[in-house]
Amino acid sequence: MEKFLKFIKDNYNSISVISFFLVTALLILYLLPREGKFRYEFQRGRPWLHETLIAPFDFPVYKSDQEVRAERDSVLQNFRPYFRYDGLLYDSVMERYYDNLENQWKSYILNRFNLTEEQFSGFVTDNHELISLFDNFILFSTGFYDEVYQQGIIAPGEVADEVISEEMSIVIVRNNIGERTSPENFFREKTAYEYVRNGIEEWTPSMTSGSVYQEFAAFMSDVEFSDYIIPNLHFDPVITNRMRQSLIDDISLARGMVQSGERIVSQGDLVTNHTYRILESLRREYEIRLRGMNLNLVLLGQFILVFSLMAVMYLFLYYFRREILMSPIKSLFIVFLLFLMVSVPIIFVRFSTINFYVIPFAIAPIIIRTFYDERLALFLHTIILLLVGFFAPNSFEFLFLNYVIGLVAIFSLSNLHLRSKLFLTAVIIVFSYSLLYFGIAVTQERSIDTIDWMNFAWFGANGLLILTTYPLLYIFEKTFGFISDGTLMELSDTNQPLLRKLAEEAPGTFQHSMQVANLAETAVREVGGNPLLVRTGALYHDIGKLSNPGFFIENQTSGYNPHDSLEFEESAQMIISHVSRGVEMARKHNLPEQIIDFIQTHHGTTRVQYFYRSFLQKHPNQEVDLQKYTYPGPKPFSKETAILMMADSVEAASRSLKEISPESINQLVESIINNQFNEEQFNDANITLRDISTVKDIYKSKLKNIYHARVVYPD
Repeated sequence: MEKFLKFIKDNYNSISVISFFLVTALLILYLLPREGKFRYEFQRGRPWLHETLIAPFDFPVYKSDQEVRAERDSVLQNFRPYFRYDGLLYDSVMERYYDNLENQWKSYILNRFNLTEEQFSGFVTDNHELISLFDNFILFSTGFYDEVYQQGIIAPGEVADEVISEEMSIVIVRNNIGERTSPENFFREKTAYEYVRNGIEEWTPSMTSGSVYQEFAAFMSDVEFSDYIIPNLHFDPVITNRMRQSLIDDISLARGMVQSGERIVSQGDLVTNHTYRILESLRREYEIRLRGMNLNLVLLGQFILVFSLMAVMYLFLYYFRREILMSPIKSLFIVFLLFLMVSVPIIFVRFSTINFYVIPFAIAPIIIRTFYDERLALFLHTIILLLVGFFAPNSFEFLFLNYVIGLVAIFSLSNLHLRSKLFLTAVIIVFSYSLLYFGIAVTQERSIDTIDWMNFAWFGANGLLILTTYPLLYIFEKTFGFISDGTLMELSDTNQPLLRKLAEEAPGTFQHSMQVANLAETAVREVGGNPLLVRTGALYHDIGKLSNPGFFIENQTSGYNPHDSLEFEESAQMIISHVSRGVEMARKHNLPEQIIDFIQTHHGTTRVQYFYRSFLQKHPNQEVDLQKYTYPGPKPFSKETAILMMADSVEAASRSLKEISPESINQLVESIINNQFNEEQFNDANITLRDISTVKDIYKSKLKNIYHARVVYPD
C-alpha cells in the first residue's frame, strides 16, 4: 500500500493529466449520437467513386428540404386564420338595447314634458304619432344591428390587426362549419358603429311632421349606439393551428419509390441532381433503420475512434509540447476547450433547429494561437473537427469549410492586443466561409438559383460570435493563469507603478532594462517566440534592485560604491538577493507567473563573477563556498527566458568595455554567451544551436549600433 501511495505521489502530475484525457474521452463518448452512419461519401456534380450501388431494400425518394419548404410555403400562402362566430351574443345585446332604449325614451318624455308617472299613459294615447315614430325607429335600427352582427364584428388582437392591415380574408366558423369570408363582408368595431350610425342618421320617415321628427331627433342624439357594438368574431388559435398543421401534414415528403435490387448508380457515373436525391433518401432511410440496432457495436466503434483521437492528441503534446503535459492546469485547459468545442455541436444537433454553420469553430484555434502557437492551434482544431465530423451533416463539406477557416483564423490573427485585429479576422472568416461555400455550391448544384442564400446570413452570425473570443480570453486567462497580448501590453506600459518607480529611483537599472528589452525582443522576432512576452519580462526582470539601487553600478553616479565597506561574500549576497526580492515585489503587485519566470531565471545558476574572482585573488589558499556566489536559479526553461538571460548578460557586460570597437563587441558577445550556455542549458530552454548563432549576430549588430550612436551623439 505504501508503495502504491508513493507511486501516486511521485507521479501525481502525470496521473492527473492522463485522467483529464480519459474523462474527456468518456464524456465525449457519452454525448455522441448513437445513430449509425451511411458508409458512402458523395457529392452532387462529382463522379460516384464507389462500387455500383444496388438498392438493399424498398425506400421512398424523399424531396429536398428546399422542395418541402417551397410546397409548405405554397400551401400556407392561401391559408387564413379561423375566427369563431358567437351566435348567442346578438340576442343578449338586442335585449339590453330594447330595455335601455325604452327606459331612456320614457325618461326623456317625462323630463321633456314635465309629466308624472300617472300622466305618462295619457300622453302616450294623445301623442300617437310620436310613439309610433319610436316603435318604427326600434324596428328600423335593429335591422342595421342585425345586419352587422350577422356578418360579424372582428375582435381586436394581434391576428385581427394583421388581417385588417393586409385586408386578408378569414374563415368564420358557424355551427362547426367554416366559411371563408372576404374583408368587405365582416366589420371592425369602428366600421360597424359607423355603418349603424350612418344608417340611422339617414333615416327620415315620411309619415311624420317636421316638429315631431325634431322632437324625436333630440332624443336620438342622447343614445350611445356604440355601446351595443360588441365583437362576435374571436380568433381561435386551437382550430387555426390544427388546420395549419393538417395542411402541413398532408404534404408528401416523398416522390416515388426505389425497389429493392434496383440499380441506383454505377461506379464512375456522375451524381446528378436526381441521383443525389435518391442517394440522400437511401442514406436517410438507412440511418433510420439503424436506430436501435446493434447499439453496442456502434458504441464500440465510437470508443475506438474517440480514444484513438485523444491518444493522438496526447502523443502530439508529449513529443512537441511536453511542458503542457507537465502542468495539470495547462492540460486541463486543452481538454476543456476540446470538450467545449465538441459538446456544443452535439447539443445543436440534438436539440436545436439553428443552422450548423452558426457554430464558431474558429474560436478554438484563435484562443490556442493567443496562448500558445500556430502548430498546436492547428492540431487541436483538426482533432475537434474530426470528432465533430462523426455526426456533422454533410461531413466532407463541414470538414473542408472549417479546416480552411481554421487556417485563415490562425494566419490572419496577429497582434491580438489591437482591438481592430479580431474584428478584421471575423470579417475575413465570414468572407472566406461565403466564398468557399459558394464555390462548393456552384460545383455541386451547377446553378446559382438553387443555392441556399440563407446560409450566408448564418456565416454572418458566425462572424459575430467570433467576437466573443475577447471575453472568453479574459475568462480563460484568469481561470487557468495564462497571459494574453492585451495583458502584456498593459504591463509593458512604462506608466505602470512598478516601472515608474524603477525609472525614478533606479534610473540606471531602468535604462538597462529598456536596452535588454530591445535586444531580446529583436532576437525573439528572428528565432521565433513571443516578442511581447520577452519585452515585458525584460522590463520587470531587475525590479528587485529597487530595494537597494545604490549597490548596483548602473545607479552609482557620485563615485561612492557601498561595496567598498562590505566583505566579498556580503556583496555577492546583496547582488544575488535582487532576484528573490524582485519575485517578492512582483507577487505583491500581482504580476503574472510568466513575468515572474523572467525575474527568477535571468541569471540562471551563474556566479557573481566579479566578487568571486576578487575573493580568489585576495584569498588564493582559502577554500571558497561556491553557493554564496551562485544565483539560486532556476535555469531558463523557455526560448524567451533564455534569450532574455543572454541579452541581460551581454548588455550589462558591454557597459564595462574599456575600448568600444566592432572587434571588442564581437569578442564580448561570443565570450559571454559561450561561457553561460552549455548544451544542457540549450535543451532545457528549448533553443537550438542555430538559434544561439542567430541571437549572437543580432546582439552584435544591435550593440554596435547603440555604441556608434553614443560615440557620434554623446549625451
